[in-house]
Amino acid sequence: MTKMPQISDTEWQVMKVVWAKSPISANQVIESLEGSCNWKPKTIKTLLGRLVKKKVLGYHKESREYMYYSLISEKDCVRAENKSFLSRVYGGSFNIMLASFLEEENLSSSQIEELRKILEEKTKES
Repeated sequence: MTKMPQISDTEWQVMKVVWAKSPISANQVIESLEGSCNWKPKTIKTLLGRLVKKKVLGYHKESREYMYYSLISEKDCVRAENKSFLSRVYGGSFNIMLASFLEEENLSSSQIEELRKILEEKTKES
């Protein structure tokens, strides 16, 4: 995989809308974010433009509107963000990160069982 562009927190909000409703016009993105953000339409259009420049979004013209679509899957972006976070915060050590999260969280029995199943599956794959 080539180097993933950095996506800011505000750009993530726009991307979630695009991933959910692609292809989507700028006005539709604005409408989708209306309830959760108090950004002006111009701000959202600026964010769309930045994402196009970063080659995260592509677009095509339909009638009088530009329709935006993702060039990078949500799964790939999440994977890259996970790796970046792990590297920045925990020096790349998954074990330290997991131990830290487990110490800080109050997990229910069902959550612990779910984690146990995931670890068992990973053991079988090895």
